Amino acid sequence: MTGISGNEAAAPGRAKADDALALVRQVVTLLFENGQTTARTVEAAERIGKALRQDVRVLPRWGELAIEIEGSGRLDLTEAQPAGVDMNRVARCMAMVDDIAGGRIDVAAARSSLIAIAHQPPASTPRFAVMAAAGAAALAVIFGETQLLSLALIALSTGMGALLRRGLARMSHNLFVQPLCAALLAGIIGAVAERLQLSSALHLVTVCPCMILVPGPHLLNGALDLARGRIPLGLARFTYAGLIILMICAGLLAGLALGGETLDVQSASVAVPFIWDLIAAGIAVSAFGSFFSMPWRTLPVPILIGMLAHACRWLLIAKAGAGVAPAAFVACLLVGILVTPIADRLRVPFAAFGFASVVSLMPGVFLFRMAGGLVDFVALGSRAPADLLAGIIADGGTALLILLAMAFGLIVPKFFIERVWPG
Repeated sequence: MTGISGNEAAAPGRAKADDALALVRQVVTLLFENGQTTARTVEAAERIGKALRQDVRVLPRWGELAIEIEGSGRLDLTEAQPAGVDMNRVARCMAMVDDIAGGRIDVAAARSSLIAIAHQPPASTPRFAVMAAAGAAALAVIFGETQLLSLALIALSTGMGALLRRGLARMSHNLFVQPLCAALLAGIIGAVAERLQLSSALHLVTVCPCMILVPGPHLLNGALDLARGRIPLGLARFTYAGLIILMICAGLLAGLALGGETLDVQSASVAVPFIWDLIAAGIAVSAFGSFFSMPWRTLPVPILIGMLAHACRWLLIAKAGAGVAPAAFVACLLVGILVTPIADRLRVPFAAFGFASVVSLMPGVFLFRMAGGLVDFVALGSRAPADLLAGIIADGGTALLILLAMAFGLIVPKFFIERVWPG
């Protein structure tokens, strides 16, 4: 009788491990690079491994994914940067994971489908530009701007910035060129508008187009990683988001300086009627859903949740006399309770879905006013008035408190719900 050598006997096992490794590599790279939470990305890899009867372990880091098939000696290092957000790709990939785990599709067909998903284009340029313009104008309404000329200037500036970003994306893969140049354009347009006295709300004409650039999903994903003990990855996400915010501030202030203007740190928001506030919040949510390539059929869900959250915040501030940070916490707590199960049901990334729903609560105005105040403070030196420093501290403290309130409001219900309802 002819025996089978050890190498021949091991060959089928090696081939199966290689197939599993290649499939897992495609899935986790696609999810990691398009905004899925780290926990769901790792869980997807483990589900695929279980379906293929392989023990899969994934160690994500900024810029790299380490994938190991335990017991096979297979370790794969794949370059991957979690710098993008595409909800449609994530939803389709998670649906593919369900099919693989349920045995409804084989490895070859799954890999072919994943290649098609990875090459699916984001939201079209016209949709991107139009929704950016509408979202920035809606944020201006929330902050009290009602003049049609000012809203038109904000929409024009933001739409031009969106087109500029798409053009730069084709020419450069640098992560910071797009927000820097878009903010620079917003600052120049705002300075020209002030010089020509086209608007009395310079701070909104310049700030609202920049608020569209704030990397909220990366901040939220970073907070989730820190809360789960993934310290290096969480800090890396925060660093990336912080650098983008720094580029936005630098571009905005440089654009204003080119036009001989500065950002007024004393400007304050004006209360708007409840119905206008509610409609504007819904438009802002739809805009950010479009930025993140959310499918049209699912877009009404975050719009309704965002409008409900903003109504809650408006009532707490206007009727109950609550501060902006406590009101943001309660609104985000409501969003976290609603979004956690819905995001899993729709297979979309929690951070992008949750941020789109609460984008109107972001303290972008406070952050940019603080940056403008710091520049003025440095320029004036010892001649700076005491109220300028007080304004800088107040804006910075308010922005920090709102960000913390939003992060805790979104994360706490997510952790609790996943604890008692892991499915």
